[in-house]
Amino acid sequence: MRVAVRVRFAPSPTGALHPGSARTVLFNYLFARHHGGQFILRIEDTDRARTVEGSLESILGGMRWLGLGWDEGPEVGGPHAPYFQSQRLERYREAAEQLLEQRDAYPCFCTPARLEALRESQRAAGVPTRYDRHCLGLPPAEVAARLGAGEPHTVRMKVPEGTTELHDLIRALEPIDNRSQDDQVLLKSDGYPTYHLAATVDDHLMEISHVIRADEWLGSFAKHLILYRMLGWEPPQFAHLPLVLGPDRAKLSKRHGSVALLDYRDGGYLAEAMVNFLALLGWSDPDGREFLRLEDLVGAFDLARVQPSPAVFDLARLDSLNGQHLRALEPAAFEARLGEALPELPPTLLRAAAPLVQERMTRLTEARDLLMFLVDAPATYPDELVPKRQDAAATALMLERALQLFSGADPGPALEAPLRALAEEHGWAARDLFMTLRVALTGRTVTPPLLESAAILGRNECLRRLETAAAAARSRA
Repeated sequence: MRVAVRVRFAPSPTGALHPGSARTVLFNYLFARHHGGQFILRIEDTDRARTVEGSLESILGGMRWLGLGWDEGPEVGGPHAPYFQSQRLERYREAAEQLLEQRDAYPCFCTPARLEALRESQRAAGVPTRYDRHCLGLPPAEVAARLGAGEPHTVRMKVPEGTTELHDLIRALEPIDNRSQDDQVLLKSDGYPTYHLAATVDDHLMEISHVIRADEWLGSFAKHLILYRMLGWEPPQFAHLPLVLGPDRAKLSKRHGSVALLDYRDGGYLAEAMVNFLALLGWSDPDGREFLRLEDLVGAFDLARVQPSPAVFDLARLDSLNGQHLRALEPAAFEARLGEALPELPPTLLRAAAPLVQERMTRLTEARDLLMFLVDAPATYPDELVPKRQDAAATALMLERALQLFSGADPGPALEAPLRALAEEHGWAARDLFMTLRVALTGRTVTPPLLESAAILGRNECLRRLETAAAAARSRA
């Protein structure tokens, strides 16, 4: 019988969505869509001390930007509501009570001070830090009395003897000796669950078929399988995604470019390019394609092609993909994106300039440097106004001669031949003349094609700017 695919992304609102977590979102989304399944968003907000204001909005905003909508969850609803763990506490208490009744869990009255002292002594002895089962050995009468008195306590799982088989869809794993596992706290003294209990209960009740998550959870994999067995539930299938490292093979950090996902949007990257880039962090297309749209990824995605070895977060690759996606946009779509990046540019100028820069841009934020000269005349000029092989006086004269050419014809590519002839007549290299004109008209050394840009500026504006530049050159003589 074919299993109905139901996957989930379950973030904690403790910070913004970053590329590593966004990759987890994407792989869950692609797996669900490829198999015609459901993608569920669940908010694991039971760690109240670490909740950061605004982080939930950042997470949802990042997912929307990437175009990765969810079928059930916040703002959507669904048959397994509520989708905030803080609203599901009764379900976790029921599971904890079941485990206590089965003697698969026990109350723990140890204070934070005792637990810290225990860890310190274990560290000093060079042994793994774990709970020593002090409260497991308390007499039943004492436990009952302390519970009856309302003494604060947690609920810990009682890890059984034996081994636990680990089956993962991405990597081969050896069985775990249960003696290596700690008696994990399942329910905290404030009545809130830990991740281990809450995730297990919710994944079961929400009928999750596959848990696709970061490999940081490999260390807890055995505990979760043990919990499923204790509660009498069939576990979902698990897939632990590879680490994402920086180009230096160190843990991904801000110095590698790992910032909040929406910072990439603000930095001029297209959502399409980010999706493409994230998909290639640990997965490869069966046909060897690098340029992939979301619909391509949905059709091709297979967990069998996810590699267990770490993936490398390479900003140069993201830049390359972003440039490719910019160039692949239809002209009207590119113009619209350009307008969002440069709202100061009037629509008529935007429409004329867009074809000149689409093939040249890597990020949308480059539009400001490339095109603001269309509305802002140069206030100053870089040294390149005067070529190294010429002096300021000769440059002023050349600008005046160029001005005469511009005054007799509409600016545009038709002026190239007369300008080349002018350069040859005065013993200038053509490239020096064109750079001087570029700087005179735009104030910059890097712009869209010069004469096409001049055509957008128009004859009168070109004449005004050439006169101003010629005066600036004379002042340097």
